[in-house]
Amino acid sequence: MRPIRVRLFAAARAAAGIGEVTVEVADDATLGDVLAAIVAAHSGLADVIARCSFLGDGVAVTDRARPFAGSQLDVLPPFAGG
Repeated sequence: MRPIRVRLFAAARAAAGIGEVTVEVADDATLGDVLAAIVAAHSGLADVIARCSFLGDGVAVTDRARPFAGSQLDVLPPFAGG
């Protein structure tokens, strides 16, 4: 098992009520496994996570089936701005 530091932004932060959480996952965990652990800890994130983008150690990650080798995951909901 290993810890993943998860930083939550915008709507994800609002849904969880916190800006950061640490989850424990298996050494061979996929991005999908990490996301499942986040939702298990904060069920209010389930709807938001479906629309988010992710950065693993600062690099975009999109394939939820690939092993997640990073130690930090940023959860980025769609942003609006102008």
